This record gives sequence, structure tokens and C-alpha cells, in this order.
Amino acid sequence: MSQLFQLAKMCSETGARAGTLITPHGSVPTPLFMPVGSQGTVKTLTPHDLESLGVGMVLANAYHLYLRPGVEVIRRLGGLHRFMAWDGPILTDSGGFQVFSLGHLRHIGDEGALFRSHIDGSEHFLTPELAIEIQEELGADIIMVLDECPPYGDDFQAIRRAMARSHLWAERCQRAHGKEGQALFGIIHGGTHAELRRQSAEFLTSLDFPGYAIGGLSLGEPKELMHSMLDETVPLIPRDRPRYLMGVGSPEDLVECVAHGIDMFDSALPTRLGRNGAFFSKNRRLNIGNACFREEDGPVDPDCDCYTCRNFSAAYLHHLFKCQELLAYRLATLHNLSFITRLMERVRQSILDDTFPTFRETFLQRYQPTDADVRAEQKQKWLESRLGKQPLD
Repeated sequence: MSQLFQLAKMCSETGARAGTLITPHGSVPTPLFMPVGSQGTVKTLTPHDLESLGVGMVLANAYHLYLRPGVEVIRRLGGLHRFMAWDGPILTDSGGFQVFSLGHLRHIGDEGALFRSHIDGSEHFLTPELAIEIQEELGADIIMVLDECPPYGDDFQAIRRAMARSHLWAERCQRAHGKEGQALFGIIHGGTHAELRRQSAEFLTSLDFPGYAIGGLSLGEPKELMHSMLDETVPLIPRDRPRYLMGVGSPEDLVECVAHGIDMFDSALPTRLGRNGAFFSKNRRLNIGNACFREEDGPVDPDCDCYTCRNFSAAYLHHLFKCQELLAYRLATLHNLSFITRLMERVRQSILDDTFPTFRETFLQRYQPTDADVRAEQKQKWLESRLGKQPLD
């Protein structure tokens, strides 16, 4: 296919990059954050909302769409772009992470993954070839190889076996893929083991994919460990290929991981936090349920110009969440995605202006992340609540 990525500027001090992704459904500036629309929708928002926010690309999930409404339905109705009325670029995940989150409802072998649907218990066998067929039928601009994503904390041998299987599946996905104009990304694995990360990056880059994702991170490991794995991996990815870190979406992580050379991100975090009453601000995450907002006449974030902050007081948002009104979830999602989109725009501009190191330092000094222990506990509770019950968003 034609060139997918054009590099415009690179920060010599940090390795942060500004570029452009070129797809059949338009060009998108990078660094880029993709909201998660697993089932063909970013929860509570319309495609017009996303366009108004400046969202350039969305992520949909092949697992969810394969089970419901079914790939054949979407194909007959004109493909995923027409089905969800989104004219911009779409990236689809292969669904491997969702299948592996099913716990006792699945069995993995070199041929593929046998699993039972979280919806009706029906049995399915997901192979690399089927994962490609599904994504080709959906018609996404960027698709992903099927991979095995072991949980953080697995022993070295288990992670090495999963990596070897992912390499095998990547080769099979590449052989099965034939849709013109659709970019297939390889996924680099290896857990938190530097040796395995290097091996995986060297093997997958030898297959010459048009782009590369880094998987198996942001699963509960300390942030410093994630950053060190990026330092082992990113230099081995060709300079002219986009680099996609899967599952990262907190403001401080986005800024820091751009500094490690990442171009693309996705996460359900901003939308999920919004639906739970957490609002991003320039200094920290705010809990709208706190009593301090009960009579606050001003916006939840005075520095924000999003639709929510222009039109509604923090007291009104507090009221909506206390009453569990549906509008609460929409307004919070609009705010959080606006915050993240504007953050990525400012990051990009700082790279182009040769001011990124200062921007990074200022932002990270000011922004107060959620306490590491609290964050790890929340992450673990979320994972435990989903494993074996339904696939992760």
C-alpha cells in the first residue's frame, strides 16, 4: 500500500514525534489519541460530537462486532463506516485481548482460541485467519494481528510462550491479509522482560508491517517499568512506521509516552472515568460527586472551553450524577474527550515549535496523578470484575 505515515518533526532531546497518518478515510495528525468505540459507538456520543471535538480516528472491536450484530450484517449494510455513520478513519482491534479476558470460557492453542460468547454462551474458534477475515469485512483503515496478551505477573516462560505464539499468528495474519488500502499492524510483546521485548521487536520488524503496536503494557505494572520497556522497544521500530501504544489514556501517561517516541494511543479510560463522575482538569482528576461541588456555580474546569464547561455549572453536573440522569454521562464524556484531544493538540504543537521538553516538564510538574497504590487497586478491581464475566472494553 501507499505510505501510511509521514514524519513532520522530531524532538532531538526526547524523541517525541509529530507526523501524519494517511488513510483512505482521511489524514490524521499525530500524536493521536483514539477513543474506544468497541461496539461501533463511543458511549453516549454521536459521530457529529466526535467530529466537533476534533477526534481524528476511533477504535472499534472485532470481537464485539463479530458476536453482535455480526460481520455479515455490517457488510450487507455497507461496511463499518456507513453502519456507524463515521466518515473518518477507523482502527479495529482483532479481539484477542477480549477473548483472553474470558478466563475459564476460553482455551488457547497454536491453531487459535476456542471461546464461549459472553452474550449467549455459543462456542466460537478464533484463528488468525478469521481475525483478518472479520476485519477485512468490517472495512477498517487499520487492522491488528491476532495476538496473545498474557497478564502482568505471569512468569518468564509463560510470557515467552505467549510471545512465540503471537509471532506465529502474526505471520499467519500477514499471509491471510489481502485487502488493498488497509494497513495491518504487528503487535510487539514480551511483557516486562527487556530481552523478550527486543526479540519480539526484531522478529516483527523483519516481517515489514506498515505499522507497529506495543501490547501487553499498562496492565498494572509500575509506570517506570512501562517506560523502560518502551526504551527497549521503540528504537528498534523503523523510523518511518507509526508506533502505537495500546491501552494508555491518562493525561500524564500520554505526555510521558509521547516523550518516549509513541505516535498513537487508545484507551477506554477517559470515557469510563467520565461515566463514573471523574473529570479531567489541568491540575488533577476531579470527582464531581464531592460535596464541594454541590453549590459551585462555575464550570467544573474554568480553563476548559468544551460544550459542558461553557454551558453547565459544576453544581448542575453534581446534581445530574446524584440523580443518575443519563445526561450526566454524556456531558462528562464530552468534557473528558475534549480535554484529551486538546492535550494532544498542544503536545503536537509543542513538538513543531521545538518547545516540547518545556511543555512536558511544566505539565508533569503541575498535574497530580491519582495515587499509584489507589490506581493499582482500582485497576485490579476492574480487571477482576471483568475476567470470566464479559470481555474487557
